[in-house]
Amino acid sequence: MRIKLAVFAAGLGVLLGAGPALAHHAFAAEYDAGKPIKLTGTVTKVEWTNPHTWFYLDVKDSSGKVTNWGFEMGSPNGLMRQGWTRNSLKPGDEVTVEGSSSKDGSNNVNVKVATLAGTGQRLFGASSQDTPVR
Repeated sequence: MRIKLAVFAAGLGVLLGAGPALAHHAFAAEYDAGKPIKLTGTVTKVEWTNPHTWFYLDVKDSSGKVTNWGFEMGSPNGLMRQGWTRNSLKPGDEVTVEGSSSKDGSNNVNVKVATLAGTGQRLFGASSQDTPVR
């Protein structure tokens, strides 16, 4: 009886531990590497959280209409290895972003590289698409 209980408990532990892994998405599930995009705008919000860091830009199109876009990057730990800090982007900063468009046509982008207008610094987005080569 103890062996059956131990096997059941171990199996339950594996199933419960798999929940967070199943919730995490692959790059190809949400973004299209064949649809590159480059946008410049003003930072409105930064969410430095796991499992992905997000920031948002107000982007003005050629007619003057402003649209808010969301930009997904890697984890905070991955970004720090790429040279980011919590203060790399702040609301009001201007940034140019290169990345991959969302498959569903929403205003979301997976960041490959962000260039800070104030300093010209290029920071990589720790994307799950690929690892940047410097």
